[in-house]
Amino acid sequence: MPVSAGETVHHRPTPWQSPWGGRAAKRTIDLVGAAVLLLLLAPILLVVAVAVKVDTPGPLIFRQRRTGWRGEEFDVLKLRTMRVGSEQLRKVMAARNETDGHLFKIREDPRVTAVGRWLRRYSLDELPQLVNVLNGQMSLVGPRPLPVEDSAFTGEALRRLQVRPGLTGLWQISGRSDLPWEDALRLDLEYVDTWSVRRDLLILFRTLPAVLRGDGAY
Repeated sequence: MPVSAGETVHHRPTPWQSPWGGRAAKRTIDLVGAAVLLLLLAPILLVVAVAVKVDTPGPLIFRQRRTGWRGEEFDVLKLRTMRVGSEQLRKVMAARNETDGHLFKIREDPRVTAVGRWLRRYSLDELPQLVNVLNGQMSLVGPRPLPVEDSAFTGEALRRLQVRPGLTGLWQISGRSDLPWEDALRLDLEYVDTWSVRRDLLILFRTLPAVLRGDGAY
């Protein structure tokens, strides 16, 4: 990612500097975990897919360009939760944004469908990203990938891109969309600097209760 003139980016050593150390272990967990979860969740995905198609007309899968590992762009996969054409209305609704920094969220977003609101509450719309994990574009745990137009990172925020973005992370177990950007960024950088297999497993273990509570999801 480009750095503005005069900016200094401080690179701290991360726990996966060696390609045969932490990085390989993390990738192995991603591959095995994503494959197992896809098999176990296949019946739920089928039911949810039917609900999306019956609720409103439009494609089943929503693709959005996101910024990933080392600044590379990729298409994140989600079950569609909005009516067709909603992305074009984003600039019109900018004044209603209830978050700050690089985030865009509206609690009672009129673009979201009835089924979509339920999917978002329990993060079921994110399940197709297990395919992104298998493809090596994402990890099970890491900073959430942000839309390309929202991710012109500078300074310390560039360190988010030292790891693959995650399906879940410290955001998801610490308040989700209710977190201001400054706190979300702090958690992301903490994750980048202190990663371990044990911590990834702990975050995965704590994700399910956070999702079931539905706190900060909209």
